[in-house]
Amino acid sequence: MGACVKLKRQLHKAALFALGLVLAAAPSHAQRRDGGFGGYFGCTDPPTHNIPYDGRFTFARLKYNGGPGNCYYRGEPSWAHGYGYTENGTAESNLLKITTEISTFRPHLDATNVVAIDDPALFKYPVSFLVEAGYLTLNEKEVAALRKYLLKGGFLIIDDSREDLQRGRSGWSNLETMVGLVLPGLHPIDMTLDHPIFHSFFDIPSFDIVRQFYDRGPPVFKGIFEDNDPRKRLLVMINFNTDVSNYWEFSAMGFRPIDESNEAYKLGVNYLIYALTH
Repeated sequence: MGACVKLKRQLHKAALFALGLVLAAAPSHAQRRDGGFGGYFGCTDPPTHNIPYDGRFTFARLKYNGGPGNCYYRGEPSWAHGYGYTENGTAESNLLKITTEISTFRPHLDATNVVAIDDPALFKYPVSFLVEAGYLTLNEKEVAALRKYLLKGGFLIIDDSREDLQRGRSGWSNLETMVGLVLPGLHPIDMTLDHPIFHSFFDIPSFDIVRQFYDRGPPVFKGIFEDNDPRKRLLVMINFNTDVSNYWEFSAMGFRPIDESNEAYKLGVNYLIYALTH
């Protein structure tokens, strides 16, 4: 958990833009499978390609059993949204490519791992990533495991969560309830731009740099801190009412201008650098 990375402190905006161009120019033969939004053909986990642990940083996506309706998108479980959809890479693999190009950080680029919340292997990964927390359900074993992980130094990024009408606008309520089970006594606190996570590599001048990909209303950024004190360790970073990782996932597809994707990458790079240096 004490992983520390020697990083270049100089900002390489040009390199980030250039890599965005590279990703955008990559071939895109794989199209979205039938189903689209609202497609439902049962609930089937996508194939995963985990690699053995060797001490080198590997991105870890958390797998969980989602609540009712969690397979609303293409029949895939909510934990898998953004994972392995195109030949251009997953959301997280694209983020790692960008981070590698602009810093001395050298994570595994050949794979990102999918880890069950109650798998003891989770403790090998200092950073974990979870999406669609509005559908998150946890049993007692998972609650205990995730609590232990976070209190021992693990860092969790929560993204792609919102107040869906089809869920009865209970997305935040469910997320907050699950987090409350894991970290009783702690609660999400509004993030401010002066927090170090927004200056760990790039300087983030405004939360408005990450425009909505498809959600309505302003994005919400909250954090869970040790002792509910923003001056202490940040355990969980929450992007709510937004899907920052959607920009990473589809940056090569031309759905959004490269400049917008780059702003989302800046936020992701900062999350990783902060987590590995604090």
